[in-house]
Amino acid sequence: MKTPILSDKEHRPWWQQPLRIIQPNMQVKDTEKIDPKRLADQLLEMGANAMVFNTGGIYAWYPSHVPLHIHNEYLPRGSDLLRDIIRSCHQRGIRFIARFDFSKAEDSVYLQKPQWFVRREGGQPDIIGATRPGAWPLLMSTCINGGYRNEDLAVPVIREALERYEIDGVFFNAPGYVFCQCSSCQKKYKGMYGTELPSTSAEMASDFAARCFDDNLGRMYREIKAVRPEVPMILYYNLHRDNLEKRVSITDMLCTEPQDVLSLGHTRIPEFWQPALSIKVGRSVPGRPDPFGIVHSCPGMDWRHTGLPPAEYRFWLSQIPANGGQLWHSLTGIPDTITDKRILRTVTEVNRDAAKIAAYMDGAQPVNQVALMWSANRSAEGLAEALIHKHIPFDVISPEQVASVNLHHYPVILLPEGFSHASNFTDLLHDYVSQGGSIIAEGELPKVENQADPVLTNLFGISGEMQESEYLVASYLRFEQEYLAGNEVNPLQRKLEETELIPHRGKVIYCQPMDADVQVLATLVPPFSPLESVGAPPERASLAVKQTDLPLALLRTFGTGQTLYFPFSLSSLIQEFKLEEHFRLFANAVHLQLKHKALVSITEAPGLQLTVFRKNNDLLLHLVNGAGRRPLSAVLPIHDIEITVHSGEGSLAGEAEALIAGNTLKTERAGSELKISVPALDVWECVRVPLLI
Repeated sequence: MKTPILSDKEHRPWWQQPLRIIQPNMQVKDTEKIDPKRLADQLLEMGANAMVFNTGGIYAWYPSHVPLHIHNEYLPRGSDLLRDIIRSCHQRGIRFIARFDFSKAEDSVYLQKPQWFVRREGGQPDIIGATRPGAWPLLMSTCINGGYRNEDLAVPVIREALERYEIDGVFFNAPGYVFCQCSSCQKKYKGMYGTELPSTSAEMASDFAARCFDDNLGRMYREIKAVRPEVPMILYYNLHRDNLEKRVSITDMLCTEPQDVLSLGHTRIPEFWQPALSIKVGRSVPGRPDPFGIVHSCPGMDWRHTGLPPAEYRFWLSQIPANGGQLWHSLTGIPDTITDKRILRTVTEVNRDAAKIAAYMDGAQPVNQVALMWSANRSAEGLAEALIHKHIPFDVISPEQVASVNLHHYPVILLPEGFSHASNFTDLLHDYVSQGGSIIAEGELPKVENQADPVLTNLFGISGEMQESEYLVASYLRFEQEYLAGNEVNPLQRKLEETELIPHRGKVIYCQPMDADVQVLATLVPPFSPLESVGAPPERASLAVKQTDLPLALLRTFGTGQTLYFPFSLSSLIQEFKLEEHFRLFANAVHLQLKHKALVSITEAPGLQLTVFRKNNDLLLHLVNGAGRRPLSAVLPIHDIEITVHSGEGSLAGEAEALIAGNTLKTERAGSELKISVPALDVWECVRVPLLI
């Protein structure tokens, strides 16, 4: 197997090259158990090339001279543990990233500087873990606008650590805003908005928390660059609440935490797509290093001293590099203090697999025909879930990025219900469809002066007034045939040919097609009963109305493009019920708008995920297996997977290689297609398909 050379490695700083981070979250009482050389050897054996380690904030892990920077009382006397750890890492080629946490401080600091701390209603401090067993000082939340997290302590600590130690990078843990009514926050709020700070966070201006965060972390970023310009800073982003364009202006690298918190209980188990979608969102800002996916090894912080089930853990971790992200393992303790050795084995195995594909993925770009307008709401999540579940590769585009993205790069754009947009977005959509693009939209459309946007209603072929129904139950979607020309088969009914109806529930936007050229592919069958009597008696279960002209799917040709509008929330049905009929309806809609010309298609299998990248003359196809009931207790291999690659990205060489397994795969040409056989997939594989030069 020929391994490619890392792209421009000698010309790029270390943090712009592929990384595999291990973060041993240290318990202060275990400090004496740290042997720097042994720890560095263990990290290297586990496949890490960078480590995140406690440095300052709540506790100083070095002899700090900054007043009120509380020392870890268990630090060894007569030596500098932090210096020894950094030296040991560097001797083994491991980069050292300093972890700072200024979000809390001990009560001894509070007693001397109470003005630095969060004030709740009535002026009370925010105490963390007051009933924690053991002889611990109290911990209290510090204010993001106060001196502790700014000029009085955080800034001099950052300066001191960077000047004294060979730190390679800086990471801030728990840097977020906590609602506070201290005098600093009141003054800042009044200065920004001209009004008094409300008594609850719900009444606060929607952007106040973000502006406080940006001010505080922007100050940290400037300090780092003033002292050591070459040192990168790493900041969190949130799947739902962040403006990434703003975030990247105050940091060098992005990280996120798609946690598999099983301790919430089985009914609240995290969605299977969280790692995949989190990384896709982080990659949506072009020209940045691949984002980190931080995964804690435990099934919840209340069970942080044990590990995730290995099969579940590997599935969760594998989604990160398979979607173009970088692995960041968060452990409780060092290998010598971790009693659940399954954690160490799983981290080592996944890092080993990630290292095999690192050179291939270094600089690789996604090859996706579908773009999801990311509105960070449940509707967008529902469509993302359907795309991942039905093996349809996609990119996400945030509202802030629309102006800088070439929409024509994507044959299909998805508009989830409630998507937000800039004032000129509908004009961009008009031009996009006119010139050959396809759109799928759902639910209530954005309004202009309390009316549906006329540009959008024209695009989707809707005439007259649009009205929202009540919440419907015991209703159905009916596939229509008579609206189609000739003997054409309803394209939304593919693989559903044996049923005329599929379940529907929820609100409907009542509307009508503007003319006969707008095809109605599905209509509403209204409720046959109120919910309390749907099951009794069956003698009265007849449909009161078997067919209406109320559209549930409208297809329109516009210019050289095409639009498809579902006047109901398909994403809600997908999220709430997980019925194959709804997933199939959505997949059929996408393939209709792609004109059945998907670049890559794959054998459908529950739990299988597909992502597609290209680097130079290689297509890289990632397969991740999450088959089985979660949390996964065992790997259930998927057998006899067939991948079909079309020649849309260039001439196919007719070869395929499984990079992780390290073997050649059987291929067969069929016209312009290449069919690849994968005999069995355990957890994760990356298939390289060379293109002819």
